[in-house]
Amino acid sequence: MSDTRPRRTFAVISHPDAGKSTLTEALALHARVITEAGAVHGKGDRRATVSDWMAMEKARGISITSAALQFVYRDHVINLVDTPGHSDFSEDTYRVLSAVDSAVMLIDAGKGLEPQTLKLFKVCALRGIPVITVINKWDRPGLSPLELMDEIERRIKLRPTPLTWPVGEAGDFRGVLDRRTGEFVKYTRTAGGATIAPERRMSPTEVEEVDAAVWADAVEEHELLALDEADHDQKRFLAGETTPVMFASALQNFGVAQLLDLLLDLAPEPSATAGVDGKVREVGDDFSAFIFKVQSGMNNAHRDRLAYARVVSGRFERGMVVTHASTGRPFATKYAQSVFGRDTASVEHASPGDIIGFVNAQALRVGDTVYVGDPIEYPPVPSFAPEHFMAASAGDIGRYKQFRRGIEQLDQEGVVQVLRSDLRGDQSPVLAAVGPLQFEVVEDRMKNEFNSPIRFSRLDYQVARITDADGALALRGKRGVEVLQRTDGTHLALFVDQWRANVTARDNPDILLEALPAGGS
Repeated sequence: MSDTRPRRTFAVISHPDAGKSTLTEALALHARVITEAGAVHGKGDRRATVSDWMAMEKARGISITSAALQFVYRDHVINLVDTPGHSDFSEDTYRVLSAVDSAVMLIDAGKGLEPQTLKLFKVCALRGIPVITVINKWDRPGLSPLELMDEIERRIKLRPTPLTWPVGEAGDFRGVLDRRTGEFVKYTRTAGGATIAPERRMSPTEVEEVDAAVWADAVEEHELLALDEADHDQKRFLAGETTPVMFASALQNFGVAQLLDLLLDLAPEPSATAGVDGKVREVGDDFSAFIFKVQSGMNNAHRDRLAYARVVSGRFERGMVVTHASTGRPFATKYAQSVFGRDTASVEHASPGDIIGFVNAQALRVGDTVYVGDPIEYPPVPSFAPEHFMAASAGDIGRYKQFRRGIEQLDQEGVVQVLRSDLRGDQSPVLAAVGPLQFEVVEDRMKNEFNSPIRFSRLDYQVARITDADGALALRGKRGVEVLQRTDGTHLALFVDQWRANVTARDNPDILLEALPAGGS
């Protein structure tokens, strides 16, 4: 039987430590998928969040891998793709943004717009992804709400249109004024925020004396917003001109239900998607999907490999034979999985917007398209500009075969970019990453999954530019630059610093030196 329930597929993105993992679990709690929330930095026996499953994530309290969670709320199917929380993993975050229809941007009430938040807003704008903003941690001291609205508009050029307004200043969170209904939604704390926080809706005449003063302040500011025409406009939101704003405390489960309702009411459904040749695949056409992440090692009992796919069109049925666009070869999907954090289960069917996992599909790479019927190939997922570089070699020469196999798999998964040259040889590839923590992931996985300790040698490069074969030849021997080749055939010129890259480009205008997308500053 076909599942015709509407879909919402979104990512939660923000600066590190803004509360993404906590919000992810709070959303699952409110959707009744789990019965009790646990914080990453929880006390006592509070467990780690369902979306953080790697041992390194639990130890550090950060999200290294992206986790796909699917649940039902108000007869809608919600696909929540939780992005890596650490700034070192921006490349994976960028890939995740290719698989969603909208984004929830989480801002720390006490810190405002932080560097990674600003960068991710720009990425969303680049991809045309509508953004809903959540001001989180309102249960703690922070900036004033009007200050935060001004900062959003001034720094990211999106017009904030608050749908809820806090009753009580940051650190004294009583509830919110629902600007669409005029009601006071009052929250009640629960023990440690581990269960759904009770809330009471009341009209302005029902507001109790204890809340009268802060309610009056909220009403006054709400009226100022109305005079300033800071009200929601759906067309402008979908066009990326405005961002609906709401206030919450994910840790206390305050405002989480409103966010879920907001996603259902405002966030876009899956829509038609164009392929690289310009042909458009409607959601009702034959099945197609693209791979946005490949992950291994989710099950310690055996070496598995899961390719995360976003269904773009048509109905997926387990066991159907699909075509791999890049090779033209068919393969069966007998072992398709649905994913909830580390837990997987066989999935019988899926619809546009759903995230499914293909188990042990060794041929699939990040950015690949699979389809049924008329051929389609979606645009590839671009790579971030790496800023950290290590020469790698086998820590035990007797395990060189394991070393090569491990490097190849981590390259395929996109954990790092692997660069090679004739000069360095295959025994000492260069690993390139956006942030240094990615090398720790490589070191851990090489040792524990491939039984091949790895040795690193830091390289003093900071900037990468795309060049071509002619450029590689022209740059050979020049001071402060080395040209290597990525596995996909792309030539990358590595420079010791930004100044050297700029001077080389200025003095050699005929050499191709192109910046990579979404690189560092």
